[in-house]
Amino acid sequence: MKLLQRLMKDKLAATSLCVVAATLLIGLCAPLIVPHPPNEVNMELRFSGASWGYWLGNDHLGRCILSRLIYGIRPSVLWVLAALGATAIIGAILGFAAGYFRGKTDAVIMRICDVMLSFPGYVMTLAIVGIMGAGLTNILLAFVMMKWAWFARVFRTAVMQYADADYVKFAKVLGIGHIGIMTRHIAPIALPEIAVISSGAFGSMILQISGLSFLGLGIQAPHAEWGMMMNEARSVMFTRPELMLGPGLAIIILVSAVNFLSDGLQKALDPKLMLSGKRATAGAGVIPPGLRGKEVA
Repeated sequence: MKLLQRLMKDKLAATSLCVVAATLLIGLCAPLIVPHPPNEVNMELRFSGASWGYWLGNDHLGRCILSRLIYGIRPSVLWVLAALGATAIIGAILGFAAGYFRGKTDAVIMRICDVMLSFPGYVMTLAIVGIMGAGLTNILLAFVMMKWAWFARVFRTAVMQYADADYVKFAKVLGIGHIGIMTRHIAPIALPEIAVISSGAFGSMILQISGLSFLGLGIQAPHAEWGMMMNEARSVMFTRPELMLGPGLAIIILVSAVNFLSDGLQKALDPKLMLSGKRATAGAGVIPPGLRGKEVA
């Protein structure tokens, strides 16, 4: 609750949180709120404009753009969030083990991470998808396979900052187990770094899956996905640019909201940043005593 209260004090972060939460809720409730089936073809309405029955018009097959836009939240956002959770869990386990136990455990895990991180992430994702085949499942597996090493290294760095603290040594003397120390004494303190990195990666993964779908390597027809919707509208982008406007704006707004929320989350989880921001704001409105009552050029 305290975190939410701090987050709500930042208007931009609060607005971003509402946008992200509303998007997730709409995606979960998509079957209940869409006006038409997303894959329903009606050639009589091909390239029809906006109307009361079809608020955003129809695509090249007469399908409802609004319904497809809403259903596109599921692969573009919800499944990406699930892949991010799996990646963060794997990275957290290995990163905590490497940063806490050090020694051979750290050496082995970090050498594996070095090998994984030596390859360009986006290129390797394309290679994995090319080998395994196009599709949502393969893209999500590629995300997990390529991004866990980055998470593990970030988590290791965060854990190493606190693994040698006095209260951790005292907990060891008291006989508290390693898992108890990591979950009770290290994880809550390392939470700011973990939360900020995870939220930042969320926006990046949304862009990547939309980009792969735009290239034809992601979600396959007739399923709806924002990147694929832009790919389908590419052939008529000069005559019917509004077909690309909906999914394009959805990607821009959501990714921007995720990035703003990540910044706000970092401030809310780190009181030092919040206090420095308040001091800077307060200092901007304070007139030095020597200048009070004088005209400043």
